[in-house]
Amino acid sequence: MVSVALITVFVFMNGLPSMVEHGFMEFLLGDRWRPTNGLFGILPLVVGTLCVTGLALLIGVPTGVASAVFLSDILPKKPAAVFKFAIELLAGIPSVVYGFFGLIIIVPMVKRIFLPILQVFDPEATTTGFSIMAGGLVLAIMILPTVVGLSENAISAVPSDYREASLAIGANKRETAMRVLVPAAKSGILASIILGMGRAIGETMAVLLITGNVALLPGSILDPVATLTGTIALEMSYADAGHQQALFAVGIVLFCIIFILNIIARFVASRMGVGGK
Repeated sequence: MVSVALITVFVFMNGLPSMVEHGFMEFLLGDRWRPTNGLFGILPLVVGTLCVTGLALLIGVPTGVASAVFLSDILPKKPAAVFKFAIELLAGIPSVVYGFFGLIIIVPMVKRIFLPILQVFDPEATTTGFSIMAGGLVLAIMILPTVVGLSENAISAVPSDYREASLAIGANKRETAMRVLVPAAKSGILASIILGMGRAIGETMAVLLITGNVALLPGSILDPVATLTGTIALEMSYADAGHQQALFAVGIVLFCIIFILNIIARFVASRMGVGGK
C-alpha cells in the first residue's frame, strides 16, 4: 500500500506541473503531440489507445465468452482441462513475444488481406500493416486468458438446478448456455471484460511494436496510431526535462483510466459475491 501511494505521489508531482503549464483542456483535447515543437496535445494518443483497446474487446470478448461456455458446459471434462491449461499458458507468454508475433505474422497479414477489402470501398486507401487492426488482433489474443478464465469460473458457478430446469423444459445445450447460464453469470463475465480492458489499455511492448507509433488522429482501422503507454516507453529515453514532465502527465491520464476501471471491477466483483450468497 505504501509503495502504491509513493508511486502515485511521484507520478502526480512530476506530471501535474506540465498539465498546469499547458492547460488541462489543451493538454487533454489538443490534437498535436510534437514535443520538440512544444506541442503537447494527447488527444491522438487517447484516441489511439481507445481504438486499439475497443477493437481488441470487440474481437476478444465474444471469442472469450464463447470459449468459456464451450469449456464449462459443452466439452467433456478431460479435454476441457487440457484446453484450459493451454489458454492459461497464454498468460505466461511475455508481451514482447506477442509483439514479435504481431510484427512477423499479423502486420503482413493486415497489409495482404485487409487492405484489399478496404480498397473496395476506398481505392486510394493504403497501409503499411502497422495499424489499429494489427494492435487490436494481438491484444485480443492477450486478453483471452483473463476473459476465458473468469467467465468460465462464473459460468461453472451457476447452480446445476438452472441447467437441469432448462433441459427439462426442452431446451438444448446451446439454448441453455446462451439463454440461462450466460445471463446468470453476467456479473462474473462483466468483471472479466473490465479486467481484460485494463490489461489491454496498460499493454506497452506489444502495441509499441505493431501500431506504428504515429501521433495522428486515425481515419480508419488500417491507419497507424500511437498509444499512451507506447508513447511513454518510446520517448522517455531521450526526453528533456519539459518533455519528461509531459510524459508523466500522460502517465497521470493513464493512471486515472486504470484506476476507474479497477473501481468498476471491484464493484462488479462485490456484486457477484453478493449474488453468489
